[in-house]
Amino acid sequence: MAFTLTTLTIALALFLGMLVLQEVGRRLGRRQLARDPDSARKNLGALEGAVFGLMGLLMAFTFSGAASRFDGRRQLVAQEANAIGTAYLRLDLLPAAAQPALKEAFRRYLDARLAAFQNPPESAASKAGLERATRLQGLIWAQAVVACRSDVPPQVLTLVLPALNEMIDITTTRAMAMNQHPPMVVYLMLGLLSLASALLAGHGMAEGRARSWVHMLGFAALSASTIFLILDLEYPRLGLLRVDGADQVLVELRASMK
Repeated sequence: MAFTLTTLTIALALFLGMLVLQEVGRRLGRRQLARDPDSARKNLGALEGAVFGLMGLLMAFTFSGAASRFDGRRQLVAQEANAIGTAYLRLDLLPAAAQPALKEAFRRYLDARLAAFQNPPESAASKAGLERATRLQGLIWAQAVVACRSDVPPQVLTLVLPALNEMIDITTTRAMAMNQHPPMVVYLMLGLLSLASALLAGHGMAEGRARSWVHMLGFAALSASTIFLILDLEYPRLGLLRVDGADQVLVELRASMK
């Protein structure tokens, strides 16, 4: 909720700033027209086109990257569910005496992973879940290694241990994916270009006697809402657009662990 309020505040501030700068640009343009009506708009089209084009290009790349990372994070949830499910099933290949403790550790491990991601990333519950999951990873690996030292065929080793290793490795991949974002300077540049475009757009409307509120409000609203959407996609555990629905595969997997 706090993150959503922050991004909404940023979007609203950008919206108001663009409206103000459009008005500033319009007044500057009308003042220039009053001084020199013949050459006021000469040779400005190329400059305005370059700024608008740069803004559109940066916004398109930023939006595309955010959407791609959002989808990638959802896919990683499915990959982790597959890795845990495969490793859990392969426990049946180990000696019967070792299976109950390992399967109980798996159930506790999945509970910890769910707690880590179903709570806000910086919350105490999330951090506690991650720490508990890390400890359980070590416990599961140690118990599996001991079980594999028993009289088991070599084929069992090549099936069980790599599956456990993949289950552990995917946690690092997910952690890196959650923290992968463009540098903050990209967002600052996007905001500056939006404000500069608003100033130039207002200057371009100086020839009209009346303000075109439809264009002014539409340009500011679309730009601000697009940046809000980009930020929301970049932080899918905090904003309105969330990957929480993908966690359902982990919930269903946990329910199947009888």
